[in-house]
Amino acid sequence: MSEPRSGAGLFVDRPLRFVEGSEGPVAWTGVNFWSRHGGPLMWRGLDEAVLRSELETMRSYGIGVTRSFFYWPDTMPAPDRLDEDVLDRFAMFLDLHRELGLTTIPTFVVGHMSGENWDPAWRSGRDLYADVWMVARQAWYARELVSRFADHPAIVGWLVSNEMPIYGGAADSDVVTSWAELMVDAIRAGGARQPVSLGDGAWGIETTGEDNGFSLRRTAGLVDFVGPHVYRMENDVVRQHLKAAFVCELAAVAGLPVVLEEFGVTSDFASDLNAAHYYRQTLHTSLLAGATGWIAWNNTDFDTIADQDPYRHHPFELHFGLTRADGTPKPALREMRDFAALLDRIEVTACRRAPAQAVLVVPAYLETGEPLTLSAAERTPIVAALEQAHVAAREADLPVAFAREVDGIPGGAPLYLVPSTKALTAPTWRLLGEQVRSGSTLYASYGLGDSDFQRGPWWTGLEEIFGVRHDLVYGITEPLEEDLVVTLERDLGPLRAGDVLDIAVAGSEVTRTMLPVETTTADVVARDQHGRIVLTRNSIGAGIAVLSTVPTEALAAARPRANPEPTWRLYDAVAQVAGVDRPVRVESPMVLVDRLVHRDGRCFVWLVSASRDPQTVAVETAVGTAVRPLAGGDPVTKVELAPYDVQVLELIATTSSARYDENTGTATVSGPAQEEGRRP
Repeated sequence: MSEPRSGAGLFVDRPLRFVEGSEGPVAWTGVNFWSRHGGPLMWRGLDEAVLRSELETMRSYGIGVTRSFFYWPDTMPAPDRLDEDVLDRFAMFLDLHRELGLTTIPTFVVGHMSGENWDPAWRSGRDLYADVWMVARQAWYARELVSRFADHPAIVGWLVSNEMPIYGGAADSDVVTSWAELMVDAIRAGGARQPVSLGDGAWGIETTGEDNGFSLRRTAGLVDFVGPHVYRMENDVVRQHLKAAFVCELAAVAGLPVVLEEFGVTSDFASDLNAAHYYRQTLHTSLLAGATGWIAWNNTDFDTIADQDPYRHHPFELHFGLTRADGTPKPALREMRDFAALLDRIEVTACRRAPAQAVLVVPAYLETGEPLTLSAAERTPIVAALEQAHVAAREADLPVAFAREVDGIPGGAPLYLVPSTKALTAPTWRLLGEQVRSGSTLYASYGLGDSDFQRGPWWTGLEEIFGVRHDLVYGITEPLEEDLVVTLERDLGPLRAGDVLDIAVAGSEVTRTMLPVETTTADVVARDQHGRIVLTRNSIGAGIAVLSTVPTEALAAARPRANPEPTWRLYDAVAQVAGVDRPVRVESPMVLVDRLVHRDGRCFVWLVSASRDPQTVAVETAVGTAVRPLAGGDPVTKVELAPYDVQVLELIATTSSARYDENTGTATVSGPAQEEGRRP
């Protein structure tokens, strides 16, 4: 039996946190800024007319904030001296911002920039984090600059560094956290009242699985927001376009506003059209993933200084600009303008993300150093599997709340997803079993990661929860040597007996393995072409546990151009089995659906095309509701989307019997319509 159960259950919050400005919450739409006639050396001699023109162009395209940089070697030529000419030019830069209605976020320790590290002459190789004298010089530098400029109305925030893990390198987390504390204290001692963050890129263990010493958790009490820098390259366009969104979801571990502090593309790596697609997708999907600030890299191209380092030896760095070197805009700048206008139109600071009824479990092993446990080589596959799970959930129009095992898994959700997982801690397996017995649905897929270390499932309760026994031989894996043809033997939600899932096999020898099982209390849902069990379904207590013996997420993560792949159909199926509310849906996995809810009760619906081809989709809504254009007018049932297009609609109640819930952006219908189902 696979009938959907009641959608009753906990709605898990997916926060939309905003930086607090002087007059309330703000959503920054901005650019990282260097003048095209100087780049990092701009403070040696500004062309005020060019600078004014550059800033005016940004402002005319909806840019409200710049991220600016004190190039360290020029600003601090000696350990106890600042360059007054540089500071005078920076003061003029601030005054121009104020005149033009712009604001800025200065960055202090700019020793790394665009592919090169730049030391003050007096550093002499001293350790930036642990050398007491060197840390004191950095603290003095930041404090002095703040004391000069903290009262200027153009300044809305401060950043300690630019990508310090590249400049200072990786270090022990205790040392890095202490350095960060001293630097933030110095900024506050200088009189800063504006928000402060580190500028480190959020590249630590919580978002990458690799420990560079910069922990979002450990520094959360020091800073006011976290700022991911996202330039990772993919071999799958859907993953590429959702990359920043996924990183923003992971960066929320700190419980702080997430500002996408750097993102962008060089024209040398992407055509203008495809760069515009990338900007559009990144802006909208990261908002839906919880980002509330966007600072693009960067404002301009630098062809006029191509002989100057770092552009001489990193020529692709010449062309990250939203404008060309002659000041003319690229299509990506128009995407920034249109996005900023949309944020204003929906009053985004008055919005929140619609909560989720599905929980994506993030294993503790991603970020903790349990004794003799997983290495960095095994943590990075956790990130890859989670990322592909995030993609599949988006394709199934299934909002998910990321729940860190370290923080405790929230109870009472209708659906829990545990993708391609080698290891959860024993208490978490026990908790998940309890949730199933209480009425939840659990979907878990087996996986070994990408390492031979203790090669086997770190699971407990396999038979008690999933109703199967494994048939593993010690030290020996069950290989996946060819692509799988998986045939359903019984229904699972919308998947019907006889349906076929084609699962491509990829990855290392360790990744390409499955869990051989025999059932005890579970039903076999699907087998592969060799008769091996691939999917099972077990009813325990009031709930259901679904097991995939194949690591579909990990296999897809290892494969180029994988999406869409069958995992989204599995997530769609278990969501229906669990009775998860999805108030707006489309049939195509290539159009992603999500919602923001305004505090006045309006619900805004995003349709994001992940396809390079035009899409026409029928929009399904809950009974008693419909979608209409933001400008108003009649409801629409079909929407046409251009390649990689984004359209935002409004969800409305259409019948007098519909009761609209402003907290969730859903409507329920009393009387016979409710009995007949949620879909028209």
